[in-house]
Parts: sequence; C-alpha cells; structure tokens
Amino acid sequence: MHKHREHWSSHLGFLLAAAGSAIGLGTLWKFPYVTGDNGGGLFVLVYIICTFFIGVPIFMAELVLGRRAQRGAVGVFASLSKNPCWKIAGWIGVTASFLIMSYYSVIAGWGLNYILLSLNQVYEGKTAEEIDQIFQTLSTSGDITLFWHLAFTALAVGVVYPGVRHGIEYWSRIMTTSLLVLLTVLCAISFTLDGAWEAFTFVFYPDFQEFLPSSALEALGLSFFTLSLGQGIMITYGSYMRRTEDIPKTGAVIGLMIVTISLMAAMMIFPIIFTFGSTPQGGPGLIFKTLPLLFSKLPGSLLLSTAFFILFVFTALTSSVALVEVVSANFIDLFDWKRKKAVLVVGASAFIFGIPSALSNTGTLFANWPVIYGHTFFETIDSLVSVWLLPLDGLLIALFTGWVFDKSACRDELLAGTKLRWVWGPWMFFMRWITPVAILMILLQKTGLIDVDRIFE
Repeated sequence: MHKHREHWSSHLGFLLAAAGSAIGLGTLWKFPYVTGDNGGGLFVLVYIICTFFIGVPIFMAELVLGRRAQRGAVGVFASLSKNPCWKIAGWIGVTASFLIMSYYSVIAGWGLNYILLSLNQVYEGKTAEEIDQIFQTLSTSGDITLFWHLAFTALAVGVVYPGVRHGIEYWSRIMTTSLLVLLTVLCAISFTLDGAWEAFTFVFYPDFQEFLPSSALEALGLSFFTLSLGQGIMITYGSYMRRTEDIPKTGAVIGLMIVTISLMAAMMIFPIIFTFGSTPQGGPGLIFKTLPLLFSKLPGSLLLSTAFFILFVFTALTSSVALVEVVSANFIDLFDWKRKKAVLVVGASAFIFGIPSALSNTGTLFANWPVIYGHTFFETIDSLVSVWLLPLDGLLIALFTGWVFDKSACRDELLAGTKLRWVWGPWMFFMRWITPVAILMILLQKTGLIDVDRIFE
C-alpha cells in the first residue's frame, strides 16, 4: 500500500504552481532571443500552433498519467505498464530535471547577481563593451558564480522543503502572482517607448522571407521547453491532482497562459531593443549583455532594471522548484525517504553536479573538456537535455499514452472531472499519430540526420 498522497489545496493553487513551473527561463530568456533569431512574426504564429496542437496534448497526457498512478515519473510507468522497460521513460524525465536544475541555477544565479548590480547602478554610464566585459568577468569568476549558484539552489530547496501545500503551492501563489504583476507593469512601460510599434510588427506580422522550414521544428521544440514537457514535472504535479479537476480545461488554460506570457515577455523586451537601434538577434546574451545597456538609457533605470532581474529570478525559481520536486518525489516514492531528506539530498547533489557548469568558463575544472567535446561542460549538458532527453521523453510519453496505456483507463482518467467529453477522440488521434511524428522530426533535425531546409529548397 502507498502512503496517503498530499494534494493541492485548490484548483487555483495547482494552476499557479503548474503555470509557475512552465513560466521559467524558457519564456523570459529563451523565447525572446529564439524569436529574434528566427525572424519574428511567422515563427511566433507557428509556435502558438505547436503549443496548442502538440504541446498541450502532451501536457494533458502527463497529467493523466500522474493522476491515474498517484506516483512520481518512474512509479507511473512501473504501475501502469506490465513491461518494466517503460520505466526508462520515467528515469529520462527525472534525469532531465536533475541536469536542468544543475545548470539552470547557474543562469539564475547570474540573475541574482544582476539584481545586486542594478541596485548599485554598476552599469550606469557604461559603454556596450564595458557592460559586455562585466558579464565576461562574472562568467569567468568561478568563486562569484559558485556563490550565486549556491544561493539560488538554497532558495529552490527552501521552497520545496515544507511540502506540496505549505511549500510549493504557497510560494507559487506568491511568486507567480508577483511575476504576472511585474511583467504587466514592465510591458506597459515598454509600450510607451518609440520602438513599440516596430516591436509589435516584428512579433505579430508574419514575414515569410525570414522563415525557414527548420524554424517550424525550432518552434515546436520551444513549445516543449516553455511548457516544461518531457521533464516529469507535469506527471509529478498531476499526481497531486484530485479526480474532480478538469484536465482538458486545465491544459487549455495553461497553454493560453504560457503563450500570453511569452508574448508579453517579447513585447517587454523588443520595444527597448528597437527604441535604441539594437538588433533582435541578440542570442542567449540578450538578457545579460544587451538589456543592461538599454536599461541604462531609460529614465528610472535603477527601478526598471532591478524589477526586471527580480522578475527573471522569480521565473527561474518557480521552474527550479518543480525540477527539485520531480527528483525528490521519486526518491520519496521509490525508496520511502522522508521529504526533508529527499529534498536536501537532491539540492546538494544538484549543486555539486552543477559545479563544473559554474566553472565552465574559468578553465579551473575540466580545462580540456571543450577540446575533447567541442563545447564547455555547461553547453554539453544543455545540449544533451534539449537535443536528446526532452524530445525523447516526449516521444515515449506520446507512444505510451497512445499505444500502451489501457484505453478504457486512459479515457476514464482524461474525462473525470470534465464536461468536454468530445475531447477524447481528437486528443487520442493526436497522441497516436500527429505528436509522435512531430517529435521524431525534431529529433532527426536536431541530430543532423535530416535537413528540412535542404529538403524544402
């Protein structure tokens, strides 16, 4: 017999926790620069389509599996399938969450550092080269990066430690609500800038000349990242759901929230970029190199830049809480550990494993790693997760839900608590035929086995 499982205290609490886990650095950090790199409008449209027709069905599948089994990611596949090989799907999600947390906290730690920089107005009056140098100095300073890496990991562990209701749900309510308020205020301020219309056109006007077929797969991959799919998060959060919760409606609401917030993040950042004649193709350094320079040119720069980096840390923290919980929940389920022990072990392990990522640019640890693997340790782990683990786990979840999981049990779980009974047929069709093919295309493109740009020339 399994011990009684803690549940969310309310539907709103679950929504804010699920939205908070998905509204991570994918929306505030990755979505704007990937949109910039892929030409804007048409990419955004494809991303929205991918989110609702591919991402949301998998999101629903993860909730269905978690709620049915009332277990963590590994336990789900162990209890819902007679074939023990399917447990590998759960372990892939748990591994992905652990690896993401190990380097996510490094990026988020830089965000904590930039709050302090903003409060001290360090980049006020600096040139672009000087601001760039600040980030270069930070990323190559192992001691400083390790300090912030530890500080952020401790914050995430502190939220998860008390449990589902008193930890994750309680703080998710505060952080997600604060995040939405901050984002709305900063977005409203950006709308007053001269570059607002140009930004609006860039984000919402489809430009077919700037769009490549591979951008469609990039949009699909981004929808996975922004919805926190393939990481075991929604399986774990689904296991804390009551059967009265409406899964199809929840999927639609979360999908709409993620798309809206991603667009708000873009419309907060791009008006600033266009106002000062910068380029939207800022790449991953957009947050730490481009924006501090642009903030310094705005009135009230201290308040704006500080608020932005607080927002940045909040988005990272709501996601990191979910990452820690995924791994901890599996230790609790599989090894009957107490929550506090599991959370502390996971937090300490993620910090230790993240040390090489924190020191990737310093040359003090694994100095020859880039020579052997072609990338830093940080970039290698990020690539392993984004290219292989997340799409592969998404593919396995789709195949398991569509072809292995008992159909009557699946239908019963999906439709429990909802009046939208017509959803079953289209959802199962997508899970069986559309979603696996789409994810397989991502894997083939990302691994270089196909080149869709060349195919469609």
